[in-house]
Amino acid sequence: MQSSNARVASLDGLRAVSIGLVLFGHLVGTRGFPVVPQAAASFLASLGVRVFFVISGFLITGLLLAERENKGYVRLSTFYFRRAFRILVPYYVFIVGVALATRQGFIRLAPGDMAYALAYASNYHAHGAWAFGHTWSLAVEEQFYLLWPALLVLFGVRRSLFFAAAYLAIAPCWRVFLWYFHPAAGAGIGHTFGTVADSIAAGCVLAGMREKFWQSARYRLLLASRWFALVPLAVLAAGVVETKPRLAFTIGAVIVNIGVALCVERCLRFPGFLPSRLLSMRPLVVVGQASYSIYLWQQLFLDRSSTSWTAAFPMNLIFVVVVATVARQLVEKPSLTARVRAEAWLERVFPARTDRHPAPAPPTPAASSLRAAA
Repeated sequence: MQSSNARVASLDGLRAVSIGLVLFGHLVGTRGFPVVPQAAASFLASLGVRVFFVISGFLITGLLLAERENKGYVRLSTFYFRRAFRILVPYYVFIVGVALATRQGFIRLAPGDMAYALAYASNYHAHGAWAFGHTWSLAVEEQFYLLWPALLVLFGVRRSLFFAAAYLAIAPCWRVFLWYFHPAAGAGIGHTFGTVADSIAAGCVLAGMREKFWQSARYRLLLASRWFALVPLAVLAAGVVETKPRLAFTIGAVIVNIGVALCVERCLRFPGFLPSRLLSMRPLVVVGQASYSIYLWQQLFLDRSSTSWTAAFPMNLIFVVVVATVARQLVEKPSLTARVRAEAWLERVFPARTDRHPAPAPPTPAASSLRAAA
């Protein structure tokens, strides 16, 4: 196993790869950008989001399980409190920015866009404008944050992981069922929570079962093999079936979910291997740490339907970098700092009841690492 610092670095590197795929997919079609087949661009953007989902499921589950191991319980109020500072503050600042730009006439929204975005329900809003088009994935993430921790507390780790594993098998069938027998819901496949959260479930299962998987000699051999390069290649090759719904909903999605989870595991288990070292390089780590701000604000400039000079390549990419950097420094970082201070103050004012819970053990390096990464 690697050090906590290396873990965070490699995961941030994976985030950088994820946001890079999204940016590339959205840049395609903007004025001045080299021509790339739209189907390939759409798949790469979707793949970037799925990588985010797998990492999110892995990190959040690992964080919750580490807290349970160290303290003997999971404090949901603390979890949601942390998520509010980490996710909600930058998100609602972005929404305010869009509202101001709309008022000045720079952006045009569709009916219902603002209400769905505010409620984290954009993944159920079929006809939204481009400016809020990416908020569907943020809605899926928030719905996961609301559901999964509560599930772990109510049903326990073993049952919850069983539900997540079962969902990995059920989700492809559910997508095919909707495609054939509920055409009205077909447009939402890949956006609504029930049709896309299996990517998050893959990360959850990995976090909860990785030590048990590691006991298998075949599993260790697979991760250490020089032929492991075929796994990320298979993930990319899944794009071939992207235009064939039945295959994309089933075989393609399974290959992507399992393949990305295995890539995450290999990076964590073998930090000395070249891919892990590359992902841990400082430039990638910096981009990965800023990936949330980048993802939030890129949508306003990577608009292939816009005729504005700010949406033409390379100015659109320059604006993404500048605006995301400002948002990271002025919104995201101060919010995280405020979270740490507020959490420390709350712990002093409302300490955990030692008569209701076992005395907490010192945080393990893994717990500290996951908390920083999440």
